[in-house]
Amino acid sequence: MNRSGLDVSVPAHELANENVQMAKTGELPPDEVIYGQSATMAGLRRKIARVADTDVPLLIQGENGTGKEVLARLIHARSVWNKGSFIKVNCAAIPGTLLESELFGYEAGAFTGANSAKPGRIELADGGTLFLDEIGDLDLSVQAKLLQFLQDGKFYPIGGCEEKRVEARIICATNRELQAEIDSGKFRMDLFYRINVIHLTLPPLCERVEDIPMLLRYFLMNFAVKFRQTTPEIPAEKIRILQRCSWPGNIRELENCMARCVVLGVDEALQAYLGARGSGGSSTQVKTAEAPPVTLKRVADRARRELERDIILKTLEAHNWNRRRAAETLKISYRTLLYKVRQAGISSMRQHRTVFAKTDPDAIARASAD
Repeated sequence: MNRSGLDVSVPAHELANENVQMAKTGELPPDEVIYGQSATMAGLRRKIARVADTDVPLLIQGENGTGKEVLARLIHARSVWNKGSFIKVNCAAIPGTLLESELFGYEAGAFTGANSAKPGRIELADGGTLFLDEIGDLDLSVQAKLLQFLQDGKFYPIGGCEEKRVEARIICATNRELQAEIDSGKFRMDLFYRINVIHLTLPPLCERVEDIPMLLRYFLMNFAVKFRQTTPEIPAEKIRILQRCSWPGNIRELENCMARCVVLGVDEALQAYLGARGSGGSSTQVKTAEAPPVTLKRVADRARRELERDIILKTLEAHNWNRRRAAETLKISYRTLLYKVRQAGISSMRQHRTVFAKTDPDAIARASAD
């Protein structure tokens, strides 16, 4: 049992048979591996249980490598759409000039080189799930057409005269803050509200370190099957060191690290990994020097969010919680302010009135005048 209360010495054979079968069938890992044991992921599990078996659009937000696609596939597998296909579109990987034809398809002769008709990814997802990964990178010209499809489930292929109708579950994912993209004119507000009916946030790995022991055992067993090797064991003290790493690449980085452990051996692989991050050691012992808990980017992002929250709060108080006047002062839209208030966890106007009233008897009267 480690210092966080987790059993890091569970024998690998307990999940080995299940993982061998999954390696053959390509199925998802079990729920306990995907979600782990952290409180944050437990809350996410409960939320997904309520929405998975519906057709409500979902937006998954998280850093690269946090497992957004894995989560989307899990939701598809648990939904009424699982009899259909899971169709993935990486909006960042396909140039904007080609993305429209990839999404909506085209008819023969629609453009030079279109010698035959080709169905788009949307049509292929009929009866299943359409997963739009990195939707924050979607070109503005395609956003309008996608919005029209999301509104009525109908679209025209490029060069086509016959309207097609598709019913599919829509799941979107992004590593961007879409509200900032809206403010900069790079993302349509109406499309944002169409896809963001239910918002799911995947935390970075450094904020769910309780899940690292379970995740690394799962990866070790899977790679042992894939590479036809014996599943290695990582000592508890080395797992504790890995829990103190910052993991800027998140779960994907952990997965790569475990692949090297299977191929090269635990000591050699971890010595190279931790040595490159300032936590070096000999071939027999890894030093326990702590790696930075977060990256500079995360520190900067956190500071920016705290400063933004403080400015919004003070501006609201200066205007006696009149949010429209506060939005004008901050030079942002009213909807953007409401979104930022919710994201920052700022209390409601009524709660603040109660706080003000404790120190200023006229606080409620001033706020009510707005």
